[in-house]
Amino acid sequence: MEQYKQEFIEFMVDSKVLKFGEFILKSGRKSPFFMNAGAYVTGTQLKRLGEYYARAIHDNYGDEFDVLFGPAYKGIPLSVATTIAYSELYGREIRYCSNRKEVKDHGDVGILLGSKIKDGDRVVIIEDVTTSGKSIEETFPILKGQADVEIKGLMVSLNRMEKGLGGKVSALQEIREKYGFEARAIVTMGEVIEHLYNRPYRGEILIDDALKAAIDVYYAEYGA
Repeated sequence: MEQYKQEFIEFMVDSKVLKFGEFILKSGRKSPFFMNAGAYVTGTQLKRLGEYYARAIHDNYGDEFDVLFGPAYKGIPLSVATTIAYSELYGREIRYCSNRKEVKDHGDVGILLGSKIKDGDRVVIIEDVTTSGKSIEETFPILKGQADVEIKGLMVSLNRMEKGLGGKVSALQEIREKYGFEARAIVTMGEVIEHLYNRPYRGEILIDDALKAAIDVYYAEYGA
C-alpha cells in the first residue's frame, strides 16, 4: 500500500473521523464502522485533508477539469479546502462550486454558491463517503439542470466497499454504470483493515479479532 494511503488512514483515526463500534447509517444499515468528515474542524486538519484529496484527484483524473463540486453540506468545506490545495500543489486554478439546500431568491440568487457553472465545464464531484450511492441521485440532476457539463468523475475519501441501491455491485461501480463517469476513493475499507487489523497504533489495537469478525458479518450481507 502506498505510504500516503497509510498516512491518510492514520490521519482519519487521529482526527476522530473514522470510528469503530456500532452505528446506524443514513441508508439504515447497522455498521461496525463509521466515517464522518464533519469531524475535520481545525485549519491544520482541513489543510491536510485538501492535500490528500488534491493528490488523489490529480492521480486519478489529471488536471483537465474546471470545477470541483461539493454537495451541501459536507461537500462545501471539502471543495474549498481541495481547490486551495490544488492551486498550491499543482498550480491550477480550479473553481469551487456547491449547492444550497434551498434556492436563494435575492442577492446571489439560485441554487448554487461559489462559482457558477456553464456549458462545457468539466466537473469533478467531491464527497466524504458513498455508502449506497443515494447522494449522487440528488447531486447529478442539480448539476445537469444548471448547464451542459461534463462530469469527469467522483472522488470520495473512503470506499466502504458496499452494495449500492441496486443491491448487486458496489455503490461506486453502480455510479459508473448508471451515470457513465468514474468513481474513485483515496482509500478503501479493505486497505483500512489491512493497515489496522491486529496492528498497534498509538498503543491500541483498533481492529481486533472481535471487530474483524463483526466487519466480516457486515460484509457478508452488504459487501460488494
